[in-house]
Amino acid sequence: MTKLYGIPNCGTVKKARISLEARGIAYEFHDFKKHGVTEAMLSGWLKQVGWQKLLKKTGPTWGQLPDEVKSSIKDDASALALMLEKPNVIKRPVLEHGGKVLATGFSEHDYENIKP
Repeated sequence: MTKLYGIPNCGTVKKARISLEARGIAYEFHDFKKHGVTEAMLSGWLKQVGWQKLLKKTGPTWGQLPDEVKSSIKDDASALALMLEKPNVIKRPVLEHGGKVLATGFSEHDYENIKP
C-alpha cells in the first residue's frame, strides 16, 4: 500500500495529493496532526534517506528554534529527538510504498517517475 504522510493544510502536501490522484495512484493519507509520528516510523525513514533529507530547515518552526538547538542537530539521533518533539520540522510529504521511502517533499518530476 502506498502511504502519504504529512498535514492536510500544507501546500506541498496538497500538490502531492493532486499529483497522485491525477495519476490514478491509490494511497492512504497519514495526518501527522491527527495520528502523530512514531519513533519507529522516523527511525525507518532516517535509515533510508538520512536526517539531512528528512529535516525541514526552511519552515517557521525551524526558524524559531534557538541557534544552540539548531547547531546541536548533527546526526540521526539528534534529528530524531527534535522531529519527535516538533513534527513540523519533518520535510513533507513523505511518500512510502511497502515500507520504502519513494520521496520526501514534492517535485512534479520525481512524482512523474514514481511507480509504486
